[in-house]
Formats: sequence, C-alpha cells, structure tokens
Amino acid sequence: MNFAELWDYRELFLFLAWRDILVRYKQTYLGVAWAVLQPLLMVATITVVFGRMARLSSEGAPYAVMTFAALMPWLLFANTTNAGSASLVAAAGMISKVYFPRLIIPASAVLGGLLDFLVWTVVLGVLMWIYKVEFTARLLLLPVFLAAALLAALAAGLWLSALHVKYRDVKYVTPFLLQLGAFLSPVYYPAGLVPARWLGCYSLNPIAGAIAGFRWCVLGPQFEPRWPEFWGGLGITCFLLVSGAVFFRSTERTFADVI
Repeated sequence: MNFAELWDYRELFLFLAWRDILVRYKQTYLGVAWAVLQPLLMVATITVVFGRMARLSSEGAPYAVMTFAALMPWLLFANTTNAGSASLVAAAGMISKVYFPRLIIPASAVLGGLLDFLVWTVVLGVLMWIYKVEFTARLLLLPVFLAAALLAALAAGLWLSALHVKYRDVKYVTPFLLQLGAFLSPVYYPAGLVPARWLGCYSLNPIAGAIAGFRWCVLGPQFEPRWPEFWGGLGITCFLLVSGAVFFRSTERTFADVI
C-alpha cells in the first residue's frame, strides 16, 4: 500500500468525508437532529422491551445509560459499514473518469460517521447527568475503544465495498448481517450474560470488545471487558483490516471497468 500517495490525496479524502456528511442530511427537515433522535428512540424501545418487559439485568446500572453507551460504538460501526459498503458504487462516475487512490472512498465514509458520534457524546453526558452516573477518569479511555470500533468499520468497509462492485447482492446482504450482528453483540444486554461456553465464539466478534469497553468506561467495574476476548477481537480486526486492504488493492484496477 502506497501511504505517500494516500497522503498526497488527503484533501480529497477530507472533501469526500465532508460531502458524505452534507448529503446525509440534505433536504431533511430536522437535519442533524436525526443524529440525536435515532439513538434516543432506539434506547426508549430497547429499555421498554428488554428492560421492562423481558427484565434483562442491567447489573445495577440505569438501563437507558447502559443501552446508550453500547449503541454509540454499535451505531458508529453499523452506519459507517453500511455507508462504506455502498461507497464505491455511489462514486461510479468519479471512479470511471479520474484517477485517485480508490481506498480513500470507503475510508472517507468511516470518517464521516464521527460527526454523529460527537453529537452522541453530548447526549451521553446529558443522560449521565440525568441518571446521576458519576463522571470518572475511565472516560478518558473512550478514544481507545472508539479507535477499535473505527478499525472494525474500516475493515468491513474495505471488504464489502470491493465485493459490492462485482456482486450487487452485497447491498441486500449487508443490512441483514448488521441486524443479525446487533443480537450477536452486547447491545441489548450486558456482556456478562454471555455463557462461558460461548466465549470462544464471542471473541471472534470484532465489535463486541469495543461495546463492552464503552460500558466499562461509562458505568464502572461491573462492566469491565473480558480482556482476553477483547484482545482476541482486536486481533481479528487487524487481520480483517490487512487482508481487506490487500484484497481491495488487488481488485481496484478493475473497478472502472466493472462498475
């Protein structure tokens, strides 16, 4: 991978990321307010269904805060993966006319998701204040788990975007996999509810550790991640990222012809 070439096109990378943000909320009545409404409506629904009706344990923490802390990395991963998977096809006109490193297209989709994340951070602070959750030094570790979620989204975006160019079925498969992934990740329930016999498979989920880490930073020791599973998931992420970059680079020369 030619990092010098990627650096030379950094301005295009930032422009594409900003364009994705503008397009996302263009001609919407509420604009960026959707970034607040989406997770809050999901928190309300999950709290009622899983917290009140199913009575799943929240380990003594406010269910709304526990859920929102998990939704932040999950929605960042899901939204950016979905956007990244479709990014090359959406930029077909640009790809077929101008040369530039194609890798910056799915990468810019990942960067574009950070604006929503910043909005969610403010909402999280408000929820912690409302439910009287203590602000501790663990919150300073949130960027570590944010980076883990972004790397997982980039790895998924590289694989899916390259596959999407050749196989348009990807646009139907990706939403289904993300819906399934929400149940296979500790979004609606604490990670502590995962039976010990499933921990080996659970560690293969690259986003699960980031979600558990967010809850730990926000809510305290009862949500501390299982570190072997976290590092195992991070190792899976690194493998998918490197292999995805190799696959992407090996196929990008055909993008303009196939797309």
